[in-house]
Amino acid sequence: MTEAIRLDVGGMTCDGCAGRVRSALEELDGVISAAVSHEAGSAVVEHSGVERNSMVAAVLGTGYTVDGQVEEYSWGDGATWRQAANNTKWCLIGCSIGEFGTLGYYQYAGWPLEVAVGTTLFWFLVVLPLINGLATSVTLETVLLMRGQMDFSNALSTAFGMSFISMLGMEIAMEATDWLLTGGLGMTWWVIPPMLIVGFLTPWPYNYWRLKKFGVACH
Repeated sequence: MTEAIRLDVGGMTCDGCAGRVRSALEELDGVISAAVSHEAGSAVVEHSGVERNSMVAAVLGTGYTVDGQVEEYSWGDGATWRQAANNTKWCLIGCSIGEFGTLGYYQYAGWPLEVAVGTTLFWFLVVLPLINGLATSVTLETVLLMRGQMDFSNALSTAFGMSFISMLGMEIAMEATDWLLTGGLGMTWWVIPPMLIVGFLTPWPYNYWRLKKFGVACH
């Protein structure tokens, strides 16, 4: 006999989130289909003899909540670390485009040798790579979310909401690494690998925590 059950699912922000919940539910033996909506925060599951607890466990395992319940937190989830690494990778690519592009131009233009340290222009040029890195990362995240069938407005707000702290931490870590290794004398080829490594490792645990606890990640 086929039955239908409704689960209140929290933490979903886009179609990608809904798709992960749907896939987790439909992988259960006995589940016929699952209609999941991130707007309504619900999952309507058609099944044949599947216990509700099994469905709840499947949703909790994806990082979302069910009726306010959350999965017991753990730092040992390899699948979540891999997904967080993928999210961090795209964030790093976006940040690197703006940051390395700006630093490369500084190198080409001969800065900072011709700019007095401590002046307003000096500090503007220090902050500009960070700003440009954030801008290109948000742009890339927005494009990826729109490719997942999200409209521009929701994609932009989601990119800001789920990634800004990660991107900011990444940018600060990369700039600090550059200054520590070069003394602010500009970007050279050998400083790029450590900047990328530090930029990746700095926000990765945060991205894992947010993904594991709130299910906030959409690509």
